[in-house]
Amino acid sequence: MAAESEKTSWSRAAYILGIAGVVLTVAMAAAIVYYADFIRNKAENFGYLGAFFISILGGATIIVPVPMMAVVFALGGVMKHPWLVGLFAGFGETMGALIIYMTGYGGGRVLYRGKSGRIQTLYNRILLLMERRGMITLFILAAVINPFFYPAALAAGALHFGVKRYFLVCALGKTFKAMTIVYAGYFGIQGLFRLLGVPL
Repeated sequence: MAAESEKTSWSRAAYILGIAGVVLTVAMAAAIVYYADFIRNKAENFGYLGAFFISILGGATIIVPVPMMAVVFALGGVMKHPWLVGLFAGFGETMGALIIYMTGYGGGRVLYRGKSGRIQTLYNRILLLMERRGMITLFILAAVINPFFYPAALAAGALHFGVKRYFLVCALGKTFKAMTIVYAGYFGIQGLFRLLGVPL
């Protein structure tokens, strides 16, 4: 009886986490749509903290586009310490990715149950990859710009991939990606300024 009660409590907690993840994702998407110009302007004005907060939004949802990469790229070219922009952006996107994990934890295995087509096939393949080589799959998808990190993060939650491992792997991958964007902005914008004869 005790084991059954514990299992029921665990299922209830997973369900609540999943609902919370979905609600947070939808709320963030709505906020991004409503405050799009404000978010973009404030992110650029607030520098390092702007990179952090817009990266949370960018890491948490793919429902609506967030100008995260454009802002981080631009900040890399104008901030005094581009490496700090990369760290703040990487950490922010990792925080956002925890929301996706929560959604998958609460119901990722049954998210597409009863559905068919390419989305179902893609999710099943990523789920299989996460079961076999979770850490390397997650790191690669976190470290490069691609549309497949979201289903991989859902799969990580569905498989109850340890949250500490998930956070660490995402932080490493997301920070690597952020650094590449930041320094692309740094060298690109600095080079453009030099070409135009603008003093740095």
